[in-house]
Amino acid sequence: MQETIISVQGLCKNYGDFKAVKDLSFDVYKGEIFGLLGPNGAGKSTTLEIIETLRPKTAGKIIVDGFDLDKDPGEIKKIIGVQLQTSGFYPSLTLLELISLFGGLYNKKVDAMDLLARVNLQDKAKNKTKELSGGQKQRFSIATTMINEPKIVFLDEPTTGLDPQARRNLWDLIKDIRNNGATVILTTHYMDEAEQLCDRIAIIDEGKIIKLDSPDKMIDELVATGFERPKQVKAANLEDVFIHLTGREMRDE
Repeated sequence: MQETIISVQGLCKNYGDFKAVKDLSFDVYKGEIFGLLGPNGAGKSTTLEIIETLRPKTAGKIIVDGFDLDKDPGEIKKIIGVQLQTSGFYPSLTLLELISLFGGLYNKKVDAMDLLARVNLQDKAKNKTKELSGGQKQRFSIATTMINEPKIVFLDEPTTGLDPQARRNLWDLIKDIRNNGATVILTTHYMDEAEQLCDRIAIIDEGKIIKLDSPDKMIDELVATGFERPKQVKAANLEDVFIHLTGREMRDE
């Protein structure tokens, strides 16, 4: 039986008369990559921010690794790492200096070069974030989420705006984070990304979960209804062609 690390029960979030999240309930299992999918405004980011202790809820109960959000938000903050859609860093500091700064905030001694090596940015250690490409900024942002060695890592649309090479490289990094023992929760608008990465997916629309299962089971259920794609699916797609021709080695993406 799989161990539940996050339990969300009856979560609601209202802004005046507008109900952004409506009685949401789901569990996240320890060691999985769990995806929250849905159109813009569906309530994905709001749900994550509530679990991350960044936004107050209207109603409901949330337990994170045994800690009650209402009673122990400080304990939850100690065991999570959060990568937001946009991250702001002190522009005058190098990557090494920024990691040391964040380590100090966590009161934790950090091997900055080792952490940068985990995201393949060791050669950029003395650069400032403004000197990094889009893919490098995203990898550095994810590196900062791992400073406190979190049990749970939250990634909010981590590959938005990246080219195919940078996106595939980030997929490998996300898998490595999970393989090293962390649970990963992510939002994305890329369905191929969710299909490749996620063990299970919750699809949210208008503040409600309309489906929760593994990608394979969701696809099999749709096929069982007699659904057929309008054109034959080939063994590869255009992104595969692009990666094959240009390679997947780390560049200044």
